[in-house]
Amino acid sequence: MSARIDLEDRYCAHNYHPLPVVLTRGEGVYLWDENGKKYLDMMSAYSAVSHGHAHPRLVKLVQEQVATLNIVSRAFHSDRLGPFLERACKLTGMDMALPMNTGSEAVETAIKAARKWAYTVKGVPHDKAEILACNGNFHGRTIAIVAMSDEPQYQEGFGPFPPGFKAIDYGNIDALEAAINDNTAALIVEPIQGEGGIVMPPEGYLRAAAELCRKHNVLLIADEIQTGLGRTGRLLACEHEGVKPDGLILGKALGGGILPVSMFLARREVMNVFRPGDHGSTFGGNPLGATIGLEALNILMEENLPERSAEMGEYLLSRLREFDSPLIKEIRGRGLFVGIEIDSALGSARAICEALLERGLLSKETHQTVVRLAPPLIIGKAEIDWAVDQIQDVLGEMDKLRLAS
Repeated sequence: MSARIDLEDRYCAHNYHPLPVVLTRGEGVYLWDENGKKYLDMMSAYSAVSHGHAHPRLVKLVQEQVATLNIVSRAFHSDRLGPFLERACKLTGMDMALPMNTGSEAVETAIKAARKWAYTVKGVPHDKAEILACNGNFHGRTIAIVAMSDEPQYQEGFGPFPPGFKAIDYGNIDALEAAINDNTAALIVEPIQGEGGIVMPPEGYLRAAAELCRKHNVLLIADEIQTGLGRTGRLLACEHEGVKPDGLILGKALGGGILPVSMFLARREVMNVFRPGDHGSTFGGNPLGATIGLEALNILMEENLPERSAEMGEYLLSRLREFDSPLIKEIRGRGLFVGIEIDSALGSARAICEALLERGLLSKETHQTVVRLAPPLIIGKAEIDWAVDQIQDVLGEMDKLRLAS
């Protein structure tokens, strides 16, 4: 075992189960470990590194901003926040935004906004607001957020949980209609469930959900922390069905792979429920984060990364679907957001990821059953071809071993 892995194992809480590699440098779609070995990054930090590692424009701008102004808190105005929020709102069609840092913080912000909107605008009785979420969701790790989860491990040992959340079947429009009542404030939904294993709802589900929410005066809040900002081949995954949500949650790629930057965006009627002192963050909207976020959005559009994701994602999926392996249960995805579901009776997604690591390809399993592929959006066909070859070889080797045993 590497001395660095041993040190981390000794002093860091064991809340992750990382693959046995120590990374020290990144550039573009590649990473290098402590021994100088080169890896193709097919994870991009769960979509946080969509622009690639150490994008030159971002690095240059960060160096300039770090030497100028970084943190002042929202107790004062800065020259960087307004332009960032304006760009984000105009790109997404939202009226206003509230900047935070992590995805979980942005989800918590959405929950607070939805509840206060329910009481002050919709007229829900005090403390009776309900928020709907979908089974299989992953919106974060805070106590309130895991109260929406149906994953036993996320809740075990952490209760009691706050009330006011109701889980429904993902992709089931009838279940959504049955769950809505006079106290329903919002539906929070991922257009594609990432941590759930790149799970896609039936075609038309999001559009039907939006219509139902509008009919019953319920907010539709799209969690696009992973799916947003080009990952699925459109700026927002909601756009695939022509849906404009009432609220939108962004994060991960918004920080350009450099800093945690997130935000909750919404219609003015929703955002106007906040008054000074209602909500905040010491670091949310800081000048450095705003500078990075604005440039990340500019790069995304100027380098046509959503379109590139659509093209390269279609190519990746077409190559993967050429496979003829009994280990594969299903291949699914949209854009560069792809999951290979492994038949758990025949193989392990973890073992596949460990074998790919040896070959210089970085991926990660989800729930032991899905190999996730979500590379930086700047990836090209040559890198995809190499990655597909490695995956095909690993699956072939594992199938031989399975048959031999």
